[in-house]
Parts: sequence; C-alpha cells; structure tokens
Amino acid sequence: MTNTAGSPQPIPSVLFVCVHNAGRSQMAAGWLRHLAGNRVNIYSGGSEPARHVNPAAVAAMDELGIDISQEIPKLFTTETVKAADVVITMGCGDTCPIFPGKKYEDWPLEDPAGQGVDAVRPIRDEIGLRVKNLLIELGIEFS
Repeated sequence: MTNTAGSPQPIPSVLFVCVHNAGRSQMAAGWLRHLAGNRVNIYSGGSEPARHVNPAAVAAMDELGIDISQEIPKLFTTETVKAADVVITMGCGDTCPIFPGKKYEDWPLEDPAGQGVDAVRPIRDEIGLRVKNLLIELGIEFS
C-alpha cells in the first residue's frame, strides 16, 4: 500500500472490544481478518473475558467460511488500546480507556450471548457490513 507521495503507508491497527470477547468482537475480528488479511493489524479483547468463544458465533461465521473456532477470549490491555489506531467498542461502555489521537467508534449491536445461530446471523451480517465500511474508511480494498 502506498500513499499519494508514493511512499509506503503504515499498516493500520484495529481493536475490537466487547465485554466477554466471545461473540461480537470475535466475529468482527474474523470478518476483518477474512477481508483484509495482513493489511490490517487486528486485536480483540474484553473487559470480562469469557472462557470460550460463543458456539453460535463460531457456527454463524463458519457458514460463511470464516473460522473463529480457535480464538480465545482475552482481556484487553491498556497497551493494546495504545497500539490501536481505531478502537471499536461493542457494549463495553466506560471500561475502555480513551487516549488522544485514536479513532473511537461504538457499534451498538445486540449481544449474541445465550442466543442460537438463527438469532446470531443478523448480528454477524451487521458486523460484516460495518467492517466493510471501516475498510472503506481506512482506504483498504477488499473483495
């Protein structure tokens, strides 16, 4: 990737944060990895990580050929927030630290916790649309 002056642009980094890092943020990271590959540094985390990724989220993403089955919910750290250019929150509220110079967005999405695959599909699809819009904003092409 190059800018208009012809020099390489730095790879942007995106952090997806939700409370349990088990559904919404994992699906968003999966979408971004699927669409952008190594053109974006991708992080996800939660303020209160669950023990495992939501099985309905795994199944819904698998329907599209996006495998998040090996992901492990993790606690986001201040260092991860500092490293990110864009921080996307999904229901973590005021637990996310704010640092100057970062782009922050809140995606108000329904929590897929405790829901079946049928209920998770529309959440997955909404996340996919938002990730595509994010890539457009970042100037990163995808197919």
